Amino acid sequence: MTDPAVERDAAEAASAFAHPPVGPDASAAYGDHPDQVIDFYAPRGDATGPGSAPLVVVLHGGAWRAPYDRQHVTPFVDLLARRGFAVANVEYRRGGSLPRQGGDGPVAGRWPDTFDDVAAAMDALPALAATALPAADFRRTVVTGHSAGGQLALWAAARHVLPAGSPWRLPAPPPLRGVVALAPIADFAVAEELGVCGGASAQLLGGPEHWEARLPCADPAALLPTGIATTVVHGREDIVVPPAVAESYVAAAAKAGEMVGLTLVEGVGHFPLIDPAADACAVVAEEISQLAW
Repeated sequence: MTDPAVERDAAEAASAFAHPPVGPDASAAYGDHPDQVIDFYAPRGDATGPGSAPLVVVLHGGAWRAPYDRQHVTPFVDLLARRGFAVANVEYRRGGSLPRQGGDGPVAGRWPDTFDDVAAAMDALPALAATALPAADFRRTVVTGHSAGGQLALWAAARHVLPAGSPWRLPAPPPLRGVVALAPIADFAVAEELGVCGGASAQLLGGPEHWEARLPCADPAALLPTGIATTVVHGREDIVVPPAVAESYVAAAAKAGEMVGLTLVEGVGHFPLIDPAADACAVVAEEISQLAW
């Protein structure tokens, strides 16, 4: 007997991945590795003059694993560009294509490479986009990301509260209008308890032996408060990253004295948030608009 929730999730994933990739208007490298690249999408419509459009930085998901790159999120990126945003689609190094010895799937993330890349991309973005995406208004920058990319988006906005001595720590908050995290893996402890993505959070940190030491440098729930406007959008029926993960992050923020918005989208799971054909994607675009415009 099939599980209706699993069937729905499979159908939603098939819809989200059915769209053909959308090529960028320009690309620029922020490092020497092939994955250290940012694709730029100019705003469609009237907002094409210099500094005329808010900038949305997108960090794709895929459990920090190599088989999932930025291409699958380009239809969502294109939707944002058609809504008048200037968009930067960031690639970063992910886990290996083969499982570790005794593993059952591609490993999630590389330590410290994944975090090195996100930090370097965010730091290089203003200079790169000034040439490749002149319509972007850096005073109106919003970072968004889906699933594992949602974790990275929250992390990118929290670098100023990283532990002292962290190589990624910023001396001051990054100049962002805010963060819109989409079904993010935002609380590693809860994610591991629920078996999210086959223990991907622990793999990202390098394995259980590194959990305690590295958690304070990577877990969004440990990097609070940030002082940056943050909204989480989550499908109420999500079985990939259950809403309990987002709810725990929001509760941790409240305990730290910070209010984080939580929008639970009824009747949908994980993938409609980045599917241009889904109503949930319009909800995401509106949340970004409310911060950016």
